[in-house]
Amino acid sequence: MNKGKVTIGMTQFACVPDKDANVAKAVEQIRALAAGGAKIICTQELFSGQYFAQIIDFKEYDLAEPIDGPINTVMSALAKELDVVIVSCYYEYAMDGVYFNSAAVFDADGSLLGNYRKHHIPEGPQYIEKFYFTPGDSPYLVFNSKYGKFGVLICWDEWFPEPTRILALKGADFVFYPSAIGSEPDNPDLDTSQTWVDAIRGHGIHNNFYVCACNRVGTEKATDGSGEMSFYGRSFASDPWGRIIKECKQDEEDLLIAELDLDEIKRARDILQFHRDRRVDSYAEILNLSL
Repeated sequence: MNKGKVTIGMTQFACVPDKDANVAKAVEQIRALAAGGAKIICTQELFSGQYFAQIIDFKEYDLAEPIDGPINTVMSALAKELDVVIVSCYYEYAMDGVYFNSAAVFDADGSLLGNYRKHHIPEGPQYIEKFYFTPGDSPYLVFNSKYGKFGVLICWDEWFPEPTRILALKGADFVFYPSAIGSEPDNPDLDTSQTWVDAIRGHGIHNNFYVCACNRVGTEKATDGSGEMSFYGRSFASDPWGRIIKECKQDEEDLLIAELDLDEIKRARDILQFHRDRRVDSYAEILNLSL
């Protein structure tokens, strides 16, 4: 079965304290990506603001919006106007006291295909996400859009092999990983950017499909002035063999446009039969948190 090719795009920009300016920047980059031929476009994680989870401050809950709030109203209309699919990453208000780190996906007619809620929530120095985000209750979703069939996993999700395998088995041809990842405040000399790239490429190899990781750039100060974080960019796409086909600059704003040859997925899977040779009958122990 011939699946053909699809061109994807991803944003990579520095976020500023002003929400309207960030949304305008995202719109600008999405327009540029669409003009460059991208048909499915992914925004970086929580693109409408700076990374607020550096500190604990309950006032930041006021940043959350419902799924039909101002950000997604803009993204839905833009998808329809440009005839593109948009992955819109936002801080979701579900009900009082319940907030998710989410990605709404709009088809090329502006309709909502679905809403993925980040499952894996980290906790570490200046990555204090458990205070802000409820663990996602959505399934691992595959979006069957006008231009292609894909999944979305958000940032910390990308470090775990199981969600990507589930999306592959559900029929996704590629996965987007919108992210906000950079410096490690307690290990300032540690550069995790290559580890990040290699871990996600590994998911593509293990499932013989395309993976597309999207990150922000820039240095952002904690709102109370207690510290700062720098985000390294390096958004990239790799093929079913793990080869990088396109990579953005490190530490600079950029755009990523990459053509994915979806027929290469079948070729890779016919040669490397990872899915066929799984031994699901022997994996029960993995459901335990410790052994």
